[in-house]
Amino acid sequence: MALVDFESLAADLPTAWTSFVTGQVGPARIKVIRMDDQAYEEETHDYNEGLLVINGKMMLQVRGEEVVVSAGQMYLAIAGVPHSVLPGSYGTLVIIDM
Repeated sequence: MALVDFESLAADLPTAWTSFVTGQVGPARIKVIRMDDQAYEEETHDYNEGLLVINGKMMLQVRGEEVVVSAGQMYLAIAGVPHSVLPGSYGTLVIIDM
């Protein structure tokens, strides 16, 4: 088993909102991202996406409503549902593509 330090990996990324694949469990890819205060445009996927905040917070816009995800919480973005990240989000985010 390998130890993964998400905070260190995110800190070493060259730019915010650039993902790094840390591993795979079955069909699920696990990625780490460093969030900054900038927004990230709306996107829709054909797969479910778990958005796990390791530290900091993420503010999402989903179907016209704001959702705040704090450290230790995960938001499940359902396939086909558009979502975007609002300005002010920061910290380390782990994305699990399912």
